[in-house]
Amino acid sequence: MVLILHYCGVAAANNTKGVVDIRTIDCSVIISEVARLCQEANFRLGEDVIEAFKKSCQTEVSQSGQEILNILLENAAIAAAESLPMCQDTGVAVVFLELGQEVHIINGHLYEAVNQGVREGYQKGCLRKSLVGHPLARVNTGDNTPAVIHTKIVPGDRLKITVAPKGGGSENMSALKMLKPAEGIEGVKNFVLHTVKNAGPNPCPPLIIGVGIGGTMEKCALLAKEALLRPLGQPHPQRDIAFLEQELLEKINKLGIGPAGLGGRTTALAVHIEIFGCHIASLPVAVNINCHAARHKSVII
Repeated sequence: MVLILHYCGVAAANNTKGVVDIRTIDCSVIISEVARLCQEANFRLGEDVIEAFKKSCQTEVSQSGQEILNILLENAAIAAAESLPMCQDTGVAVVFLELGQEVHIINGHLYEAVNQGVREGYQKGCLRKSLVGHPLARVNTGDNTPAVIHTKIVPGDRLKITVAPKGGGSENMSALKMLKPAEGIEGVKNFVLHTVKNAGPNPCPPLIIGVGIGGTMEKCALLAKEALLRPLGQPHPQRDIAFLEQELLEKINKLGIGPAGLGGRTTALAVHIEIFGCHIASLPVAVNINCHAARHKSVII
């Protein structure tokens, strides 16, 4: 349930006719939704990924590759039917928030509510807790917090929450490089291919490859992460970037790594690229690799 309060007042000092309608969302709603999404994301693989598995089964020439793809389909079905995690690594809770500028959060702090939702979701779902509080002391927090939270302020009076658990194996094989602008598109291609080839079987292929190009160092990495949220099979809206996605996918699938790294054509299910403007002296490129457990679920409150 969403609690809604309408508040009427002066919109701005120089706009006496303006009326501001503020929609409120109670933190208790956020907690319950995040807890649910943590479980749903770990239990139920998206239909786009399921369909990509089925399509790959028809084109995979390796017998072992076909067997692995069929096992992954069976694994996804069992996980969904029995509400079990599809992978023992239930990941870092990466949470994307799109917060409408006409929303007011009440009865708590937004980020604290997200973290409490992660605690409850991972506990209720019997999901593995994989977070250490200090990256050097390596002591498990015991509740899979802190979540990694990314927030955008957007128009409107809604809050969109996306929970995307990210496993350590694929995250560890991701990479970022500050290319020289003169290296251009060939430099981008070479870096993406080198990163995937160097990863080999470690990130549990078949993979989804998120690529960020442009921005600054941290923006580029975030673009690559956000690219993983796009439905499989949906190309970038810009024709040149969509062409680059397809070209890279074909080149990656010629590397011969294959499902589970045992050889075959299906090293990756998709390459998704997101771009952003950048400094005239820079060409940042980030590759964020996702394993076959491409988990993310969303809700709009």
